[in-house]
Amino acid sequence: MAFFMKTMISNQVKSFGFGGGSEEKKEEGGTSDPAAAQGMTREEYEEYQKQMIEEKMERDAAFTQKKAERACLRVHLREKYRLPKSEMDENQIQMAGDDVDLPEELRKMVDEDQIEEEDKDSILGHLQNLQNMDLDTIKEKAQATFTEMKQTAGQKCSVM
Repeated sequence: MAFFMKTMISNQVKSFGFGGGSEEKKEEGGTSDPAAAQGMTREEYEEYQKQMIEEKMERDAAFTQKKAERACLRVHLREKYRLPKSEMDENQIQMAGDDVDLPEELRKMVDEDQIEEEDKDSILGHLQNLQNMDLDTIKEKAQATFTEMKQTAGQKCSVM
């Protein structure tokens, strides 16, 4: 806490010009030219700065594209499971230029899941599930449910 207060006060003093941090830096470094501080000529420094800006723009574009792809996936999942839409996801897709689509690997996964669900929803899928069930387990569940209903009815109804 004391460090925070000290830093806050020193920043306020510097902002009024009473202990100027920038003045001290000029005296220590001896030069204010950033190119010389980096050990480059002015032209090399400008080229370096241009290259850094281009690389940053490329990274930002790739990041925006990835964010839009993820948003697209979330939109597909929301549509699939009938969940409410998200304004944020739609905005991210629009920022990327609306030409965003699911990555190929994710598209394959979604398609496989959709085929599996269609198989489960079909009549044949239900028949296969019935074959896989254990009849003894079904009987036990049915008996337990019936017994439970009988007890509940007995408690609520004075006639029984």
